[in-house]
Amino acid sequence: MPRHSKTHDQALPEKTLVLDNGANTIKAGFVGSPSKFEDCQIIPNCLARGRDKKVYVGSELELCKDFGEMAFRRPVEKGYIVNWEAEKAVWDHSFFSAKSIMPCNPHESNLVLAEAPNTPTTLQINCDQVVFEEYEFASYSRWIGPSLNAYHDVQCLFGAVARKPEVDVVPAECLLVVDSGFSHSTVTPLVNGRPIQQAVRRLDVGGKMLTNYLKELVSIRHYNLMNEDHLVNDAKEQVCFVSSDFRRDLESTWKGASESRKQRDGNAEDIVVDYVLPDYNAATKGFMRPHDPSLAARVRKMGAMANPGGVVEDFMTLGNERFSVPELLFNPGDIGMQEAGLSETVFQSLSGLPPGLWPAMLGNILVVGGNALIKGFVERL
Repeated sequence: MPRHSKTHDQALPEKTLVLDNGANTIKAGFVGSPSKFEDCQIIPNCLARGRDKKVYVGSELELCKDFGEMAFRRPVEKGYIVNWEAEKAVWDHSFFSAKSIMPCNPHESNLVLAEAPNTPTTLQINCDQVVFEEYEFASYSRWIGPSLNAYHDVQCLFGAVARKPEVDVVPAECLLVVDSGFSHSTVTPLVNGRPIQQAVRRLDVGGKMLTNYLKELVSIRHYNLMNEDHLVNDAKEQVCFVSSDFRRDLESTWKGASESRKQRDGNAEDIVVDYVLPDYNAATKGFMRPHDPSLAARVRKMGAMANPGGVVEDFMTLGNERFSVPELLFNPGDIGMQEAGLSETVFQSLSGLPPGLWPAMLGNILVVGGNALIKGFVERL
């Protein structure tokens, strides 16, 4: 009789590291005992070099006080990890060094890694080799990000009773995930947590493109900020909103600040605002304030103005930039892109599904990603 090889069932570690390796930030957390939601971390996924030539890796960026002319090197492009040299530096500093904010021993941990839908096979192989050969995790599972969303307690978001911790986790039966992140946006229909591949759609517009577009606009109309990625990205997050009536808002800004009042969500609000730039001495972060036409007129005559504390401040007045920049998500043709907007992309995705699934998908839409935080985004979608 042939000799059978002996097999030994090796128990997997209780601790699991879950990574959502985004283009702008890494969302990381541990699953196992003990673990808390408060222990999850959002880590900048980049290497940054300031004008003092100092290099910041990952979470070190939070210690920086001067973001002027900062150059960024990002390991993720178009949603895919393309620079493992930079990515390993971020991972090593964040998880596997003496100063890690989330210390992890890969030999005693499992890894669940989220990736973008339709990642090229070559990049997947590179990822697998790094995980197993460089870090030697005990076990490893690679999932597309939208599928992991189906395992959250999604139904409680729609008014159902919250799931009890002791209940087994079951993915949502039907879910349409709209993920609009830093490098791109995707629409992924899921059935029992599994994507319907022929209906997955992608839009190459994300937060990075919005930031670059805003840089061009303010550099033409105000100050040259083409080398100020961090500053402009922060301004975008503070001042931009998605317009519910683009034509009306555009006409109101053309009529001037005195008439740029509108009714949105039951509150009257000026469209034209002032964004005060940081000087990286007294202030390391800019802020938005209501527009003062008289102050703007004095600045045009006298140059920079001092605030009540005696600190000289520079500011730029933003009007239609506030809503014309995020409008690219819904109308990429505004800058000549031959792609459908996000709303049309959703319907293109539905067209790849059997009509019988449409009601269930439209009744269970989950919006995730950084762009979902833009005011008015969900309502417009």
